[in-house]
Amino acid sequence: MFTGLIADLGSVTELQRDADADADADGADAGIGTGTGATLTISTRLTADLQEGDSIAVNGVCLTATSVDAHSFRAQAMAETLRRSSLGALAVGAPVNLELALRADDRLGGHIVQGHVDGTGVITELRDEGFARVLTLDIDPALTRYLVLKGSVTIDGVSLTVSALHERGFAVSLIPETLARTTLGQATLGQQVNLEVDILAKHVERLMETSA
Repeated sequence: MFTGLIADLGSVTELQRDADADADADGADAGIGTGTGATLTISTRLTADLQEGDSIAVNGVCLTATSVDAHSFRAQAMAETLRRSSLGALAVGAPVNLELALRADDRLGGHIVQGHVDGTGVITELRDEGFARVLTLDIDPALTRYLVLKGSVTIDGVSLTVSALHERGFAVSLIPETLARTTLGQATLGQQVNLEVDILAKHVERLMETSA
């Protein structure tokens, strides 16, 4: 479990597709793709607190560290993960949001995040509003029912508050600290991002379905 508070901005240093297990993936600069699984090598300053087998959220996707050295770790993403998230578009050199799993004695500073991506959204508007930057996203209509004004949502692993709702999605406002410490500070129009809605909303929906 995570909280959506990014601990480090890592960088993808190597991509290796399943089909190229004995060599670096051809055309890695163009992204992983979604046809097969892949192994990602990511550099980060978090390695001192990371061990093989530990969970780590990469752009909001919960992955397992398969090997760790002084400066980086490796993790595998299966084809299903690449299809359901934006990880398939990663290329060597891409920055990624990283968060270690929550310890039982840690503060829950964001909200409960599982690292299980519910879908992706597309950034359709970027505008400055005072010191903040507003991101507007179009999303899968099936996810809009889980969003409420001032409720929680996770974008690329970042815990955020819904500032506005619209017919095709929602908007969030980002403070300078979030812009500086996460990949959202480099967000561009048309960019695909990972979304995880509030797990509590999904539980309530399921309870209502089964009790009807």
